[in-house]
Amino acid sequence: MFKRLREDIRSVYARDPAARHWFEVLTTYPGLHAIWWHRLSHKLWNWRLRWLARFTSTLARWFTGVEIHPGARIGRRFFIDHGMGVVIGETAEIGDDVTIYHGVTLGGTSWNQGKRHPTLETGVVIGAGAKVLGPITVHKNARIGSNAVVVKHVPADATVVGIPARVANTKVAPELNERRAQMAKQYGFDAYAISPDNPDPVATAIGRMLDHVHFLDQKVSDLCCAVNQLGGNVCEEIPEVDVDDVDFLNAEQEAAKQREDDHKKSRS
Repeated sequence: MFKRLREDIRSVYARDPAARHWFEVLTTYPGLHAIWWHRLSHKLWNWRLRWLARFTSTLARWFTGVEIHPGARIGRRFFIDHGMGVVIGETAEIGDDVTIYHGVTLGGTSWNQGKRHPTLETGVVIGAGAKVLGPITVHKNARIGSNAVVVKHVPADATVVGIPARVANTKVAPELNERRAQMAKQYGFDAYAISPDNPDPVATAIGRMLDHVHFLDQKVSDLCCAVNQLGGNVCEEIPEVDVDDVDFLNAEQEAAKQREDDHKKSRS
């Protein structure tokens, strides 16, 4: 028992830079307290003492603000940061080294008996306020951005964001993964399942559309020049789209540069 407690406390040190002393972690982290309460209620549940198990989990909710059904199965080194508002359903399954933040719901979408809650595999991170609904699987090392609503399976090593959640960043080359891992060690844990290199899928799609529009504009301009050289008089001036938002322009330029660099890397 004490070995598991020490393991839980070490996992907090690895994922929360605010943790300073073991006694502070032991006494002031409601997410840890909720997990320890759940271990007791889960044993009672497996012993078929169902009412007592539910009553124990209700007490845990009063004391910690975290509601974990005693039937949920949870692996080792599970960490709930901040804790308040977390809900984990009866048939949820959580693997080792999983991290979730406050306001996360692992909920069901059916009133039928049987598997109706999510499965989280090893290394999953779920940002604050995210909702993972239904008997879906979030595969190994996936990340779910804050306030996302996930209703479909999430691939391994992918990042999903938005409502409904869409893949924003899929598995990349091993050397790039290694570089990001080194950066994570330098700057700390990837809190809230977001990082600067996880682009918004909508912004990425719009950026690609703008690239295509610029390409078509150039082709139309070339066509107009050819027609004019043959004696025609068309397309003397093609109006350009004027966007005054400086932030948008800067973001579009950065996205275009990133896509160009990615294209060069893929060709090399």
